[in-house]
Amino acid sequence: MERRKFIKSAGLAGILAAGSAPALVQAQQQIRWRLASSFPKSLDTIHGGAEVFAKLVSDMTGGRFQISVHAPGELVPAFGVVDAVQQGTVECCHTCGYYFFGKDETFAIDTAIPFGMNSRGITAWMYDGNGMKLMREFLAQYNIVNFPMGNTGAQMGGWYRKEIKSAADINGLKMRLGGFAGRVIAKLGGVPQNIPGGELYQALERGTIDAAEWVGPYDDHKLGFHKVAPFYYYPGWWEGGAQVSLYINDKQWNSLSNEYKAIVQAAASHAHVNMQAMYDARNPVALKQLIAEGAKVNRFPRDVMDAALKARNEVYAELMDKNPNWKKVFGDYERFMRDQYQWVPIADGSYDQYMAAQKL
Repeated sequence: MERRKFIKSAGLAGILAAGSAPALVQAQQQIRWRLASSFPKSLDTIHGGAEVFAKLVSDMTGGRFQISVHAPGELVPAFGVVDAVQQGTVECCHTCGYYFFGKDETFAIDTAIPFGMNSRGITAWMYDGNGMKLMREFLAQYNIVNFPMGNTGAQMGGWYRKEIKSAADINGLKMRLGGFAGRVIAKLGGVPQNIPGGELYQALERGTIDAAEWVGPYDDHKLGFHKVAPFYYYPGWWEGGAQVSLYINDKQWNSLSNEYKAIVQAAASHAHVNMQAMYDARNPVALKQLIAEGAKVNRFPRDVMDAALKARNEVYAELMDKNPNWKKVFGDYERFMRDQYQWVPIADGSYDQYMAAQKL
């Protein structure tokens, strides 16, 4: 009787202080995870997405669930994060799936593929289509449970030391291009390079590469690419809406209580929305700054776009024949995308086109 009175009057805080909490609550107090990021700390947008996530998990658990965020090289290299999560070396990571297309091209669908969906389309496919289900089935082979955790929106087409006047100018071009899109560039005669963001400026400055793409004006201005490669092209046809993901080791995920699983899911969703909000708010201002500092902004010539689309279709046809994982996931993705691009021009596309032509 006295014990029941004590519990009623002290509440949970009193129980914890007295050391009488149930075993589950005590275990939840001690959770400590490490998150390995593929992105440099200097980028408050894309690296910052993991910081936003970790802080929210801590806040929603009263500090009982702590996730420390580590930049590339602190625990593992930028492109070593998937292996680290798969092997249980770290509990989770924040990365782009297309960095790991060498393991299986299907990884790329989790981020962005050439001439794929925009950010709203891929979010719709992941949350309300079959995207999450199909990617979870695929990533289970790597002991990974995934959550969308950020999107950059449509990206720019990168920085070039020389002008791109036609598709012929791609031939022989050494270009840093995020992951899987390099397959398409290679069909156009380009030489794709997969280099972490933190190493790009030096590679451009030294002439190790002829061109590089990263994200868009806000991040690109921070990295200073315009100082060594002034020609800035758009659109980034390989990243119409690049999704960033949280990958969690499946054993670590399954060890969480249902309450903590819900908290992780909610925090990841918030970080997902917050990242694109940051990009959408900051890119317009940064683009003006880049132009004022000498960036030469140009649209890709139509023949470059057409040649790239043709090459993209060839790459996808080859994969449909030889990669069953790709065939299963991309088949559904493509059906969803067809419907999206029947709807988008009618709604947002026509509205945005009209508004962009007005003097606001």
